[in-house]
Amino acid sequence: MSVTSTVFEANRARGAVQFDVHTRDGVTRRGALHESGSLRVRFPSPEDQGLSGVFVNTAGGVAGGDRFDIEIAAADGARLTLTSAAAEKVYRTPGAAAQLNIALKVGAGAHLAWLPQETILFDRARVQRRFDIDLDEAASLLLCEIVVFGRIAMGERMEQGEFIDRWRLRRGGRLVFAETVRLDGDIGAKLARPAVARGGAAIGTALIVPGDETLVERIREASESFSGEVGISAWNGFAMARFCAQDAARLRADMMTVLARTGAALPRLWLN
Repeated sequence: MSVTSTVFEANRARGAVQFDVHTRDGVTRRGALHESGSLRVRFPSPEDQGLSGVFVNTAGGVAGGDRFDIEIAAADGARLTLTSAAAEKVYRTPGAAAQLNIALKVGAGAHLAWLPQETILFDRARVQRRFDIDLDEAASLLLCEIVVFGRIAMGERMEQGEFIDRWRLRRGGRLVFAETVRLDGDIGAKLARPAVARGGAAIGTALIVPGDETLVERIREASESFSGEVGISAWNGFAMARFCAQDAARLRADMMTVLARTGAALPRLWLN
């Protein structure tokens, strides 16, 4: 290994956040909090019953070889909404992929809303992300993720790179959803295929638990307002909406329409 490579590896960002929330007299309160490296979480304003948190990456983005770990537990009856202070940028790298690991545990009667702003992948970025979600049978979850392939507003698209996204959802200890998305190599050409994204540069997923056909129909009633492609279905007690659009602005608008149909309250940062 060259001296340059050794210095590069030694300067990779590491960040971790681990905390739990619980209820006290019907109000959600934060329990123990552990932060390390360049990842922080802030709780900007008090709320009547629930609690909101905002993630901040002081590294200014994600580069190859970086690793960020998030572990959150919401105890029985707690209500927690999480977002990010800004869109997360994943920069190009000639080396190892960045690692993003998220573990969420939600107790009986608790609700967790995971609503970060977009993840933007620069050309030749490499990132591997993993979600491990453990829900009680009586818990509820709203998890939304938007990924943008390139800085579209700057006329840049992601042509080469790696994006691996692994999701595992357990409900009552039973695995009810497992998916791994893998895009690597000539990503631009793959996104151009009609069966993949038909040239779209932004994709998104909304996972809604519990979810049923009634919710699906309520969302489909808004289909004429969508500017991108949106598909919604329900099975195994949850609903999932898939999004694909030419740019992040259109996809975010579609995502907000869907979330409004679920009755979700959006974080203030989404509305700025």
